[in-house]
Amino acid sequence: MERLEDRIRRLIIETLNLEDVSAQDINEDEPLFGEGLGLDSIDALEIGIEIQKTFGVKIDSKDENLANYFSSVKELARFVARQQGHAA
Repeated sequence: MERLEDRIRRLIIETLNLEDVSAQDINEDEPLFGEGLGLDSIDALEIGIEIQKTFGVKIDSKDENLANYFSSVKELARFVARQQGHAA
């Protein structure tokens, strides 16, 4: 079974049409925004929508921890797993 982190890496690449980046290029601890992968707020919105559709989770835009959830692939995987009721 494919790891959640790997599914999220592929989701990011496919959602943002990152042609020059492979899943292996994205370290699960690497920052997704600013330094690191260098994504922006529009990218975050697109990823958030796709995360909700793909994994059936709710993302509350008023959640004070939202930036932490999107800080890295590892944190996104933890968030999704918690939302789905699985231990991460």
